[in-house]
Amino acid sequence: MHKDIKNKHYTIKAIPREDRRPIELSSIMKPHPLSYMELPFEPEYSLYNNRMTPERLNHVTDDEQYWAVRQKVILRNTGEFPVEISGPDAERFANRVFARDVSRINKGRCAYNFVLYHHGGMITDGVMLRLATDRFWMTQAEGELIKWYMAHAHEFDVTISDPNVWVTQVQGPRSMDVLRDVIDGDFPDPWRYFDIATVSIAGQNIIITRTGFSNELGWEFYLQPEHDTEKIGDRIWDIGKRHGMMLTGTPVFRARRIEAGLLTQADFDSTTTPFDLGLGHFLHMDKPDFIGKAALEKADKRCRTFGMRVRGGVADRGRTISIDGDIVGLVCSSTWSPYQKCGVALVRADNPELGPGIEANVIGTDGNTYSAQLCKLPMYDAEGDIVRGKNTKVPDEADPWLG
Repeated sequence: MHKDIKNKHYTIKAIPREDRRPIELSSIMKPHPLSYMELPFEPEYSLYNNRMTPERLNHVTDDEQYWAVRQKVILRNTGEFPVEISGPDAERFANRVFARDVSRINKGRCAYNFVLYHHGGMITDGVMLRLATDRFWMTQAEGELIKWYMAHAHEFDVTISDPNVWVTQVQGPRSMDVLRDVIDGDFPDPWRYFDIATVSIAGQNIIITRTGFSNELGWEFYLQPEHDTEKIGDRIWDIGKRHGMMLTGTPVFRARRIEAGLLTQADFDSTTTPFDLGLGHFLHMDKPDFIGKAALEKADKRCRTFGMRVRGGVADRGRTISIDGDIVGLVCSSTWSPYQKCGVALVRADNPELGPGIEANVIGTDGNTYSAQLCKLPMYDAEGDIVRGKNTKVPDEADPWLG
């Protein structure tokens, strides 16, 4: 890869066609169309759905990213992977594969959804967009779903395809101010949480959703092959900077999504059921059938996943939680919360009776033992007022959250 400064951006230098060679890794290490924004900051990338997503940028710390999404507005290019399900049997097929009832999603709306193995274990989750009666995008988290879909599609008149769509998130208290200024026409109306809209940005029609992975006010936009992606990206970035927008990587959401109880693949595996994760209320067990339903009907319905606050330290991942010297659970995700001024974690208890309020010890990332307490999820804003724009109070760094 070569760097060439052009139009104030780092770009991949064009290679003459006669000098080009096949590059095998290009199919499993795909850069986001807006990754040129990140290149000046010596990014370190991780792979997510075989897509490159920035894990480190040298111009910003993890804590600065956290406060940016809580106090101002951020832009993050993601590795989320929309897969299209279309055709006359699209709804019937989706209801077979997904745990939630797809027929309850109206056109122009999104919904959280997840896919299960036959034994009821989680494969992966994501946000499903209903673009038409017979057309869906499942914007999935990390996981191999296309092959799973195709393995179950033979009895349905349905097409499974990769629309080559890329997702970027604009999140934070000022995110709607950015949207108002960046679109060419009127602000979407209605524009409720989990709505879909098509707006014009830089003269191009683009799909946006009122979603994100921060539990802060926000929206996402979906770049398609026909777009002039740099023109759209530059427009959003130029407007965003007027509102204090910060370019961020994966760490921007680490503490915030733990506080909100939003899951990643670190928090479950193929043996973990939706009930284990506290997702039982999302299940539509009254559907005639879906993959995993029979197993879930016999499964333990109790939740085993909780939050945990660690006093003065950050919990090490793994089976590091103990009570009176006995190991009692697993730390799935862990980091420091600049807002709560303590370590925060998502944990899975061996015994479902060990719930919020239970005191425990945990091994920290520094090898020391810390006292901790299990807590409810989300850790605050239980009604989701922030993400819905009902609570517009911006937290102060100097005013620690006291619970």
